[in-house]
Amino acid sequence: MANSVIALYPGSFDPLTRGHLDIMKRASRLFDRVIVSVLLNVEKRPLFTPEERIEMINEVTASCQNIDVETFDGLLVDFATAKSAKVVVRGIRAVTDYDYEFQMALMNRRLNSTIETVFMVPALEYSYLSSTLVKEVCLLGGDVNGLVPGNVETRLLAKIRNPNQDVN
Repeated sequence: MANSVIALYPGSFDPLTRGHLDIMKRASRLFDRVIVSVLLNVEKRPLFTPEERIEMINEVTASCQNIDVETFDGLLVDFATAKSAKVVVRGIRAVTDYDYEFQMALMNRRLNSTIETVFMVPALEYSYLSSTLVKEVCLLGGDVNGLVPGNVETRLLAKIRNPNQDVN
């Protein structure tokens, strides 16, 4: 597809939330191909390995033929160029997200002016949701049902109960 529009949806997705999934599926209806780009950032001390995150995302997006999942590190614009992506999709939940994402979008534009950033607002029921919040609720024994897809909830509970065990 010579004129197809490839979009990247980058993030840590640790864990994948229903808000992330909402953005992924909606982006897949707007763009010819969406590459969910799992950031390799060891400084964030992720709960799940990159392989676990990829597997969970692949499981819940299996019905979306135009969603692929890959890992990346380094500059997002370099990864976008390597994948021939012209769009970066970012979810915006609140004004605080906007401030940060606006700065990142401008820096990415400075680094590569051919790549556009598209901000998407999640469905209202997920507008407060973050991976950090989900992990905290789960670690404190709270119910995360409905906040993450079922496959993610199962793995999250297993990981919290026994952090050194492989949950595959």
